[in-house]
Amino acid sequence: MTTSQSRSDLGRVIGSYASYEEAQAVVDTLSDRMFPVEHIAIIARDLHLVEQVTGRLTIWRAALAGAAIGAWFGLLIGLVFWIVSPWELGAMLSALPLGIVFGAGWGAAAHLASGGRKDFSPLRAMSASRYEIVVDTPYAEDALRVLGSPQPA
Repeated sequence: MTTSQSRSDLGRVIGSYASYEEAQAVVDTLSDRMFPVEHIAIIARDLHLVEQVTGRLTIWRAALAGAAIGAWFGLLIGLVFWIVSPWELGAMLSALPLGIVFGAGWGAAAHLASGGRKDFSPLRAMSASRYEIVVDTPYAEDALRVLGSPQPA
């Protein structure tokens, strides 16, 4: 951890941390010691988008993903039909396979419409180089004092 006397647009930076968990632990400590945490912000600096490629996206994988989404949608529609008219079991039972078929078709069509521009499936995540704890300027000295004092028993 580094403590800084610099100022941010939102207030005064009282600490800078390598991970979000470290910054969160400091805010938790302030909260446990009854500091008014509504005057605190955790600001991520130097954001990076990390896209991990998990595999090729073929028409079959696109159709399978669409079928999974369609199954959930069909299940939801089927449950709504069942709630509205519980004696119509056929409407509920037919919604699930119809959702699967339409979802698979939609997923395949969307993949074909992309024209091969993105033939891979990614997992996206944001990461930051540093996480700064910023406290409203009138409360910054109190926050530093609370962090410097021993935890009450």
